Amino acid sequence: MMTDKVRIDSFGANSLNGNNETYLARQAEFESNVRSYPRKLPLAIAQANGVWITDVENNQYLDCLAGAGTLALGHNHPDVLQSIQNVITSGLPLHTLDLTTPLKDQFSEYLLSLLPGQGKEYCLQFTGPSGADAVEAALKLAKKVTGRAGIISFSGGYHGMTHGALSVTGNLSPKEAVDGMMPEVQFMPYPHQYRCPLGIGGEAGVKALTYYFENLINDVESGVRKPAAVILEAVQGEGGVNPAPAEWLQRIRKVTKEHGIMLIIDEVQAGFCRTGKLFAYEHAGIEPDIIVMSKAVGGGLPLAVLGIKKEFDAWSPGHHTGTFRGNQLAMATGLTTLKHLTENKIADKVAAQGEWLKGQLANLQKRYPVIGQVRGLGLMIGIEIVKPNEAQDHMGCYPSDPELSALLQKNCFKAGLILERGGRNGCVLRLLPSLLITNDELAIFLDKFEQALLASGIKPV
Repeated sequence: MMTDKVRIDSFGANSLNGNNETYLARQAEFESNVRSYPRKLPLAIAQANGVWITDVENNQYLDCLAGAGTLALGHNHPDVLQSIQNVITSGLPLHTLDLTTPLKDQFSEYLLSLLPGQGKEYCLQFTGPSGADAVEAALKLAKKVTGRAGIISFSGGYHGMTHGALSVTGNLSPKEAVDGMMPEVQFMPYPHQYRCPLGIGGEAGVKALTYYFENLINDVESGVRKPAAVILEAVQGEGGVNPAPAEWLQRIRKVTKEHGIMLIIDEVQAGFCRTGKLFAYEHAGIEPDIIVMSKAVGGGLPLAVLGIKKEFDAWSPGHHTGTFRGNQLAMATGLTTLKHLTENKIADKVAAQGEWLKGQLANLQKRYPVIGQVRGLGLMIGIEIVKPNEAQDHMGCYPSDPELSALLQKNCFKAGLILERGGRNGCVLRLLPSLLITNDELAIFLDKFEQALLASGIKPV
């Protein structure tokens, strides 16, 4: 029976009774076994502001997850909250299917202006409000445009959990009990700064992977039919924060264009200043045929949008729909967020902070060799945890240590720091904080992270 209650007429901290354990037990009673974050981050959130979260026991945490990158401006940014209030008091409908409003018009115009060439060659498609649904739409459109069925994706890639999106996702675990994945999906190796999939490493490894991709497309005996599209992340997020080398991306763009293969870039996590540029693909100076956008584009509320080259807008009316593609609140918070990011040159700030933070983490690496590599762009950073007392492979890489990575995440949480894990076997600790995080708050992160290292029994050298 209900012993600890939350008043539905007020959600302030004073209305929350009980402790984290109570709420987590009730969540386990109410929800499916599919829940994941509460198993790693056992708290019930009472309040949040900026990069800080307070739980129902009044413990504070520095949040370096930020809704998996959704909260670009952090929790409860005053401009975002005001934009919600403005819609609520304006008389606008909250839900419009794909009917337009003055707000949607403003949002669309501004978002388009951020795409290559100020969006003159692009149009927008509002899909269901998740990145996965946007990926589904992109895959369907590519097949419709080209008349072909195949898709090339990459090991380590993450594109969502719906049927088509899961089919082009590298992670095998969620596929184990799902028969009948989408056919004609060909996976290829993705460059990895620390663990080259070809066992070569360095510039030679990147060149070999580039040649491998081009040869597969050109080889009439490859066994792989020409695909409708190539889908990739310019920086793999869930796959362990792996930035694609610029020359590799540029070659993929050249080859796909030459062969009439559509290039879909998934910017769901890396987009909107996260990597120190507005979009991660900009680091390579390329233009995708389809850009998949979600997370930060809605300013913290559910929204997903495709940017489609107009020449490939082959849809017939209603051939990909979604009831909640007209979320006016998300367009308001999204417009506010995009304007704040661009008008305040947040990408430049993020790029500078990312370089500084990687330098500080590299200094930590010298004292704590369990840090195998620090990589990433902007405020999308990965810390690979390894076993430095075991033998290196022929490329000089130590074996990964997923058990220590999990322990570090646990001890980070105890120190008041929220981090996610990713990469093969979860051996990479990932940073995705608010893009408005201050230098002082980054220093707090470094302090808390070192506390976690020491609490995990790791002694500095």
